[in-house]
Amino acid sequence: MNRRKLLALGALLALPVALTPLLGRSATAALAATAGPVFNAHHATAVLAGGCFWGLEDVFAKLRGVTDVTVGYSGGSRETADYETVSSGRTGHAESVMIAYDPTKISYARLLDVFFSVAHDPTQIDRQGPDDGPQYRSEIFYANPAQKRDAEAAIAALTARKTFARPIATRIAPLSAFYVAEAYHQHFAEKNPNYPYIVEVDAPKVAVLEARFPALVRSGAK
Repeated sequence: MNRRKLLALGALLALPVALTPLLGRSATAALAATAGPVFNAHHATAVLAGGCFWGLEDVFAKLRGVTDVTVGYSGGSRETADYETVSSGRTGHAESVMIAYDPTKISYARLLDVFFSVAHDPTQIDRQGPDDGPQYRSEIFYANPAQKRDAEAAIAALTARKTFARPIATRIAPLSAFYVAEAYHQHFAEKNPNYPYIVEVDAPKVAVLEARFPALVRSGAK
């Protein structure tokens, strides 16, 4: 993992860990396991991975129609879903975000547009920017067949248009579980806007979002 980030978080890693498995449920509700993903006219969820979850959360939290973003881990087991263990790169987990959104205001396909063109570089394999390891991989965890089709269509379209100079490395996998990360990771960029990693790595993504998709940014979002 990125050494600067690890050293700065050393003290925080000693805080109590509270992990809760989620299967496609909004984090605004009680954090508890559900029987399966929830989808209706005014509620849907998306789980995406693409580098450090701080930056992903900060980008998606600024979108109109997004009601909540929670950072966590997906792809591995409950037993290894904690920051220190995931940082070893040997758990199968990816740092991920669960995005709760209103599909009448923003579509899953539009979230993928932001994911591919703003939130991260989908051509990097098992890394993202300064962060190295499979826990920083690019991956879409789909919760239903429609999300899988949208993900495949998005990658096919970007590939056909030759949007990127290198092949897209994003994986597509079924969502089995999402484990909420430690409390100090939630809304990290919002709480620590002057933190060096946020300033150097994540804030530029928000600037790109505001320039490329101004109509999608919530009024008053900073």
